[in-house]
Amino acid sequence: MKFFRTGLAALAALATISVGPAVAQDKGTIGIAMPTKSSARWISDGNSMVEQFKEAGYTTDLQYAEDDIPNQLAQIENMITKGADVLVIAAIDGTTLSNALENAAAAGIKVVAYDRLIRDSGNVDYYATFDNFKVGVQQATSLANGLKERFGDGPYNVELFGGSPDDNNAYFFYNGAMSVLQPLIDDGTIVIQSGQMGMDTVGTLRWDGAVAQARMDNLLSAHYTDKVLHGALSPYDGLSIGILSSLKGVGYGSGDLAMPIVSGQDAEVQSVKSILADEQYSTVFKDTRELARVTVGMVNALVEGGEPEINDTSTYDNGVKVVPSYLLEPVSVDKSNWEEVLIGSGYYTKDQVQ
Repeated sequence: MKFFRTGLAALAALATISVGPAVAQDKGTIGIAMPTKSSARWISDGNSMVEQFKEAGYTTDLQYAEDDIPNQLAQIENMITKGADVLVIAAIDGTTLSNALENAAAAGIKVVAYDRLIRDSGNVDYYATFDNFKVGVQQATSLANGLKERFGDGPYNVELFGGSPDDNNAYFFYNGAMSVLQPLIDDGTIVIQSGQMGMDTVGTLRWDGAVAQARMDNLLSAHYTDKVLHGALSPYDGLSIGILSSLKGVGYGSGDLAMPIVSGQDAEVQSVKSILADEQYSTVFKDTRELARVTVGMVNALVEGGEPEINDTSTYDNGVKVVPSYLLEPVSVDKSNWEEVLIGSGYYTKDQVQ
């Protein structure tokens, strides 16, 4: 009888479990390959995606490769081996992933390129990014406006900096900027004293601020010992900080030597503080929360067998195919609107930047 009662109790317990509330099922694992933690924006991207994928019911495997290409390849191969359902990849070098993506395709794993286009592969399913040509237009427009505001009608001495030549976006930024600057160069309003133009000449490998600083040091000593520099096109805040360090090192921004107009991108905290200190002139804000939202939406559609939302089917040819894309809007930020854009959107708090 004792055993009989114990058995009834066990059955009752099982019955209670079976009719209880259902436990939420994991919808799958998303492998997220990010390039580096050396830039605050990539940390923000990773955190935003992990948070939003978790809310959508997914497990994430987030890896940073610290700008080491073999490391990123190994991380992606490991994600494939472990059975990720979808890969989200912000490539260090968008031309190095073809073999890895062949393995992903063979395993039935879909791939979303995140912010940086993956080139030379037919196994890139979708691309989530910002309107990168417009980023360059905004940088150059801000530069031109700042030159006129600070230095009058010109002509202006300006030097050009490009992003990393292995990042497809760098060419869009540069070409967008030159669509604004080239006419001003042609009519003599802007003068490039060094003559250095074109991504093959002005590109900055790995977006390295120290490399940009060293190049600006060389430009100043070679071309500006008896001339004044009025502006520098910088495509990224990390480069801008290096450029500004070089300028301050030879006296710009002190005495009667006005700080040149320097652009940027990503609205990193250090650069926002620099803008408020009247050093860097502007930056371009790209809301990584929105980019994460779009990416999560794409992945969710792929997992559920639907069609991801896209708004561009012509711009991003990766050399094998035109990758269907969703382009978000960038926002130019300077001292006049930083609070409205960055604080008003909740991206930063005032305590973070003041």
